[in-house]
Amino acid sequence: MVTTTDDPLQLERQVCFALAVANRSVLGIYRPLLEPLGLTHPQYLVMLALWGEAPMSVKAIGEAVQLDSPTLSPLLKRLESAGYITRRRSDSDERNLQIDLTDSGTALREKALEIPPAVVDRLGVSLADLEELHAVLTRVNNAALGRTPK
Repeated sequence: MVTTTDDPLQLERQVCFALAVANRSVLGIYRPLLEPLGLTHPQYLVMLALWGEAPMSVKAIGEAVQLDSPTLSPLLKRLESAGYITRRRSDSDERNLQIDLTDSGTALREKALEIPPAVVDRLGVSLADLEELHAVLTRVNNAALGRTPK
């Protein structure tokens, strides 16, 4: 008989299970924080990318937030409808769509500054623990994507 601690198929020992539960739990914390901003979590990720470096091409945003174009396009349209971004064809290459922040999108950043500390507070773990978790998850993601460690 295989004991619980020796069973490689024990549910609680599975990395995929821990990641799936953590994902749902953490996104559940973000949801009510993002709601007053009128953002979903994927929209928040796009805004984070743009607050860091705008304007950006759709391709660059997709790479930054790791979403494909069919997922990103409707999300960008909703952000444009909300008045947070503009979409326009690149002057140098009409095939490329450039995404930029509007004044409202830039101003939203000030409100969003409250989100990270609220998440840390609601998780109830130290910032150091979260930074360590982030580093480990980054290594895991890079390995899963076949990238070499940084």
